[in-house]
Amino acid sequence: MENILGIGSRVRHPAFGDGVVVAVEVVAYRVCFITYGLKLVGKDYTAWEVIEKIAAEDKVSFTEAEKSLIKILKTWSDISEVVPLGDKWKNGLMILKPEDTTLKPKEIPIDAFFHKIVMVRDRLRVMEQRINASHLSDEDKVNLQQYITRIYGSLTTFNVLFRNKEDQFVGDKGE
Repeated sequence: MENILGIGSRVRHPAFGDGVVVAVEVVAYRVCFITYGLKLVGKDYTAWEVIEKIAAEDKVSFTEAEKSLIKILKTWSDISEVVPLGDKWKNGLMILKPEDTTLKPKEIPIDAFFHKIVMVRDRLRVMEQRINASHLSDEDKVNLQQYITRIYGSLTTFNVLFRNKEDQFVGDKGE
């Protein structure tokens, strides 16, 4: 078995999709798949595509493999990460009340609204990655990036909803 994959190797399984080898067991690989989580796959399995092979003798820590997986997930997936809502907003209600008193106010659970804001942020990040990976000229990439930065700036109003500061929107800092 000279063709053993090492920790951090990237694979594409026909049923489970893209994943990263996070541990090498005696007869199987422990692979973390984007959609299906951790799965054991036998070392003799050959129906998957090896996207990036890291030799088994290369020592890679679980933390390094985990960082690689997180980077891959953020770069290439449309999966939203779990971002916690500030505790004071949990089970809260957002009320949109029109000036016209004949019209009925609209009530929206803050959790649902917050989830939509996080989805917008995640999709902006994916768009940003795709722009950076595109074949556009550097000037076009910079111009599009400036629009995305301004969008982030417009969304800073909603930072009050985030529990953790590192999850908040950051716009142009006047550079």
